[in-house]
Amino acid sequence: MHAAALLIELGAVIFGLGLVGRLAGRLGISPVPLYLLAGLAFGAGGVVPLNAPEEFLEAASQIGVVMLLLLLGLEYSAGDLLGNLRRQAPVGVLDLLLNGLPGAAFGLLMGFGPVGALAMFGITAVSSSGIVAKVLADLGRLGNRETPSILGILVLEDLGMAVYLPVLTAVLAASGVWEATGSVLIALACLAVALVVALRWGSVVSRFVSAGSSEVTLLRVLGLALLVAGVAEQLHVSAAVGAFLLGISLSNDLEEETHHRLEPLRDLFAAVFFVSFGLSTDPSSLPPVLLPALVLVVIGVVTKLVTGWFAAKRAGIAVPGRIRAGAALIPRGEFSIVIAGLATAAGVDPRLAALAAAYVLVMAVLGPVLARFADPWARAYVRRQRERAATTAR
Repeated sequence: MHAAALLIELGAVIFGLGLVGRLAGRLGISPVPLYLLAGLAFGAGGVVPLNAPEEFLEAASQIGVVMLLLLLGLEYSAGDLLGNLRRQAPVGVLDLLLNGLPGAAFGLLMGFGPVGALAMFGITAVSSSGIVAKVLADLGRLGNRETPSILGILVLEDLGMAVYLPVLTAVLAASGVWEATGSVLIALACLAVALVVALRWGSVVSRFVSAGSSEVTLLRVLGLALLVAGVAEQLHVSAAVGAFLLGISLSNDLEEETHHRLEPLRDLFAAVFFVSFGLSTDPSSLPPVLLPALVLVVIGVVTKLVTGWFAAKRAGIAVPGRIRAGAALIPRGEFSIVIAGLATAAGVDPRLAALAAAYVLVMAVLGPVLARFADPWARAYVRRQRERAATTAR
């Protein structure tokens, strides 16, 4: 009877995710906010509390994070990351500071402590690569002149997260200043070794994993990703970072072969991850943090517009392209939830999870909407500038 109940509950959860994903497609938005809302609705304190199998959801959530970061790493080679770092480092630093510092300040003001402030820095700093990529494709802007600037910012954010996540994980796991310092140094050393391996011996790793059968290659890649993630977690480097760095190592030779085969698995487990985060968040905790979340949303919209404007301007893009670049970078999503999940699992103030959920819900919906309106705004700006110039000429 227990097995039957388990299968029914799992079937209901997964089938429900399919319905939610279909609804998001019909609405033309990312499914991330709807997955979070579904988790809130069926979790403790929700509309219809669901006795979902916690052990399965916890394990599936961990796999979801690993899959998200593995496929993200497959998008870039180590050379691409370092090349972008050299070319656009000033823009990347501006982006992370301009968008992360307001979150850190709010963390301190709300009493989350220094560790909570460090987590809030990451939650507000990073755009959602998945949502941004989908918006650019849906709006037909992949060939626009400003798109390389947008993608450059996303790559730099990912590289920044490769350093930030092991630092955050080490600090969360440490019990004192010296232990935290030692954990951070170990994490950064592991990161440096992994990047050297990716740069010098990435092709060797790819040949080791590759096989004549695509099925066997898929099993090797997935198994190695979970092994690396587990070892990284033991070293306090973060499973997510381990998977990301493995993806970079494999990106040169296996990206095309494995990406399309891993995508369905990523989508399944990532959906479970977002729902699980929603299930663990009590809806009654959202109203007290709604005002701070909305203030952060306003600040986050403005700071991403500034970041996109500056990045596109450096690339010689005209004003309409600068507006489109800034609007495209607004959505927050998977990274913000991953960071919030790490922080709350380590015992940081539970209000942080509620604040992150409210923030991501609004930004994940608002970002694509504002991106759609960027073209009309740009045209209106150009028209006003021309009218002003004509008036001045008279």
